[in-house]
Amino acid sequence: METLYDCKILVVDDETALCDMIAEMLTQAGFCAVRTVQSCAAARAQFSTFVPDAILLDVMLPDGDGFSLMRALRHERDVPILFLSARDADEDRLHGLGLGADDYIVKPFLPQELVLRLQAVLRRAYATRLQEASVVLRMGETVVDWGSGTVTRGGQTFSLTAKEYALLRKLAANRGNIVTIDALCSAVWEDGSFGYENTLMVHIRRLREKIEDTPSAPRWLLTVRGLGYRLAKEEVR
Repeated sequence: METLYDCKILVVDDETALCDMIAEMLTQAGFCAVRTVQSCAAARAQFSTFVPDAILLDVMLPDGDGFSLMRALRHERDVPILFLSARDADEDRLHGLGLGADDYIVKPFLPQELVLRLQAVLRRAYATRLQEASVVLRMGETVVDWGSGTVTRGGQTFSLTAKEYALLRKLAANRGNIVTIDALCSAVWEDGSFGYENTLMVHIRRLREKIEDTPSAPRWLLTVRGLGYRLAKEEVR
């Protein structure tokens, strides 16, 4: 996890249309991995296989209730849970919060309110991990320490040159997205991008030798032909 938007979100609600709406809303907000289910049984299955970082949970479900489901899931692993419910009675809200829910959102809700409250819960729950992500970059077993400018891979430590560091910083800041050749050249050479394409390829090759197990068949620093390069994200399972 490098940013809030890398968190995996599970939406549990028996209304398919609402699930689809929330999934679209969160995806548009920038969340990369959102899954939806409509029952307690499906939620339990996804809890084990998808391993969500947070759950948006309805109170009333066809095969049980959200309160009982939360207790069962929390028995296996502590995970942030926000209740979504049409119930606005104070006793229901207090019951959910009393059980340890991180927030309780009453339907109908404003899309931006849901996103903001989810973000707030994630920041509280994963503050340490998010802070660590600003210090290091992880690519499988490879770890880049921004503070020391070093790469640790396979028990070996490699030092990054200034240009390799600048390239990797630019790619990491846009991880998962294509960074054009011009943008990479501009990030490294102050006088612009013109005429540096071949030199850039040399730096990319050397950078791959430090971060990739098999530089000739890169897993992380990928070429996007005709456009530029992309630093791959961890696979979501």
